[in-house]
Order: sequence, then structure tokens, then C-alpha cells
Amino acid sequence: MAQHVILGAGPAGINAIETLRQLDAGAGITLVCDEPAYARMVLPYRLAGSIAEGTLFTADDAWLEAQRVDARLGRRATRIDPGAHRVTLEGGESLAYDRLLVATGSRAARPPLEGLEGPAVLDMWTLADARGLEASGARDVTVVGAGFIGLIVLDALLTRGCRLRYVEIAPHVLPRMLDAPAADLVEAHLRARGVEIHTGVAVERAERREKGMRLELADGTRLDSDVVLMATGIHPNLELLTAAGLETDEGVLVDGFLRTSAADVWAAGDVAQGPDLLGGGRAVHAIQPTAIDHGRVAAANMAGMEVSYGGSLAMNVLHTQGLHSCSFGLWQGDERESTIVSSPADGIYRKYVWQDDRIVGGVMVGPGGTVSGAHDAGMLKGLVQTGVALGPWKDWLRANPLELRRAYLASGATSALLEHTLLTGRASVGGGHRFPPVPPRRERGEHHGVFTSGLRE
Repeated sequence: MAQHVILGAGPAGINAIETLRQLDAGAGITLVCDEPAYARMVLPYRLAGSIAEGTLFTADDAWLEAQRVDARLGRRATRIDPGAHRVTLEGGESLAYDRLLVATGSRAARPPLEGLEGPAVLDMWTLADARGLEASGARDVTVVGAGFIGLIVLDALLTRGCRLRYVEIAPHVLPRMLDAPAADLVEAHLRARGVEIHTGVAVERAERREKGMRLELADGTRLDSDVVLMATGIHPNLELLTAAGLETDEGVLVDGFLRTSAADVWAAGDVAQGPDLLGGGRAVHAIQPTAIDHGRVAAANMAGMEVSYGGSLAMNVLHTQGLHSCSFGLWQGDERESTIVSSPADGIYRKYVWQDDRIVGGVMVGPGGTVSGAHDAGMLKGLVQTGVALGPWKDWLRANPLELRRAYLASGATSALLEHTLLTGRASVGGGHRFPPVPPRRERGEHHGVFTSGLRE
């Protein structure tokens, strides 16, 4: 009976457990993590008070017992010995493994600035951070970093009645997600709702006050607040891997099967630098969809299958005060051909980045009904992910950039997406937090052909 050890109870680790149990009913599975298994991306909803804390958890004791997992939660691994096939835990306990999955995730990064410490300075990355902010009772909050991590908590903080300001060293908010015109729409939308934004400026000094913190910016601005939230990026937790002699770069290097440079050791999630779907190399994509895919593929290979991973797709989707924004793939455009439509008065911006007649990246900003409600964001992701050729529909879409649906359906992207579905035919068993597939409830309507025929025929 194979003995599998999994380090990390995030989405990569939990999906790996599911897959291992599906493929090898008799395998031994041991889970080690210094935190409970919970959904990090749901923390803002807990801060806003819209969900109870219990709903955060993705694998409770009952689920772990049902999956026959020997769980060591609240424990930290301190050493990996690939030669001996052993992992050492705090306190000296040693675990033998036949195959090891390292899914140790990442941690919040802070700039090396003196004074950024103490109870009035919090990261916004863990359940403990969220609990700390809630316990602080803060009503005046400065967030350092207006990237994705900083802005996912915006709605929650405003719901809590906080006065809110952001400081971003880049020229505009969301610099790794949106181009400048798209970011301008987001900034205008937030300023109109009372959010104070300082862009293109760094924090030069941090000073603890009797109550709270004072930040001094490079332009001389002083900001006093009850709490400073640090959202200046994350670092993969690589220490165990580098100490064990595995090959690392920005993350631990893995191949197309998610294997590391050590025999019988795989890696998944934020810690893994693996195949990039569009970039042609290896990249760290610290996003939940990549972690889930990594976990399933790594586990399938640990169970003895040969499942290759086509590569992760850079993507971000964000909702801020009713304005939805997203970007996929090679959205920056560089020197590629782009189709752009912009209506600042309506808060709408779209950019499709082309390589010949294929969309390789894109950006959308707008009210929910124009981005998420009409499923346009999902269709844009599907076109980028599959790389289907649009043929004559390219010219049609360039002339009608807000009419994505017809081009999407006619392209055959829906069928092509099936080829990108990992472990096809093996449904998720779920951890109590996923809905099973729901079959169509009605036949195709008489007008279905209008959307799936035309220029391509």
C-alpha cells in the first residue's frame, strides 16, 4: 500500500486528497499543515459579516475521516529528506513516504521599512489576519498596496463602515491585472464612493502612534489611521525545498507532470513554478484555479497515472463596489494587435489581444451585467484558454466588440474546453463545499442555430 504525505491544506492539497482517494482507494494519506483547511479567498465575506466563520472550512474532521486521512493539523514540517523518503515535523516526529506532495503555499511579503510592526500593522492573508482586523475594531484603515490582494478586502472594509485609503507605488491601481485606461475606470469608481487613493508614491516612513500608525509618503503626505493593512505581495514558502536541495527559482521547479527535481516529490499551488499555458516557460501563478489543477494532476501522477499538465493561465477576476473587472492571458498586449472599446461615462472598457485570428489575452471592466452577468468574462477566458481560431469571426468581433457571445459559440470553444478538462470523466467527490454538475433542463430552442452558424459555414 502506497504511503502519500501531503504538506499543505489549501486548495492544492485538498484536491490532491480527493483525487488520490478516487484513484487509489487503499492508499495511505497523511496531511500535515500548520493551519486548518479553509478557503482563503472567502475571508473578505467573513470580514463583511455576510457568512459565518464555519463556512470557511473546506475539510472538516468528518470529511477527513471519510477520506481516511491521517491529519496532522496545527503541525509544521521542519525538514524533508528526499534520499530517506522522510519528513520531520515539529517535535521530532518523522513520517515515511513513498510519494510526497509539497503544497505549502505562500505568505505575505512586507517591504523592508522600519516601523512597519506592532499590533496596528496587519497582513491580509490568513484567517488569523482576518480575526486580528475584526478584533481591532478599526474604523480608519490605510491599505499599502492597491493590487488584487489589497482590493479584494475593499467591499468588506466599506461594509464594516471603515474610512478607507490606498497607497500604491505603481502609477495606477491593479498594475498586475489592468492596463492604465482600465485602472482609471476603477479608480474613478472608487473615489466616487469615498475611497482615498494615492498612486505613484512610496511609503518612506512608518511611525507608531499612541493609537494606530502614521505613514509618511514620498510626496510629503501624512496618513494617520487605526490600522495599516499590508498588501504588498506574497512569497512562496520555499525554505523546506531549498534546504532539501531541490531546484528552485521563483518557486520550486516542476515539469509537465508536476514532479520536482527529487525522486517521488511533487509540488503544487503557489509554491510551484510550472508550465505556463501561453508564456512558453515555467511560471508561478498564485491563484486558486491553478492550485486546484496542480493538486489534481500531481495526485494522479502520484497514484501511478501519466497525466500531463498543459499549463496554467494567468487570470484575475475582481468585484469592487458593483464594478467588475477581469484579465486573462497576455492582457498587456505588448506589441500585439489589440481591439479596444472604451466608454468612461458608462464605466465600460474592453481589450482583446490578438495573435493572428486567436485571442491570447484580454481585459474587461464594467458593471456586473456587462462582465459577469452576461458570462462574457467566462467566454473571454474560454477563448484565451483554448486558443481557438476565430477565422472570419475576428473581423466581426472587431466591428462588434461587445457581442462576444456569437463569436464564442461559433468558434467551437465550448467543445475545445473539454480537451482542457483535467481527468475527464472523473467527477469531483467534493469536500462538502461544491455543487455537483447540473444537467440541462430543456432542449435547445428554435433560435439556437442563429448563434452557432453563419460566418463559419
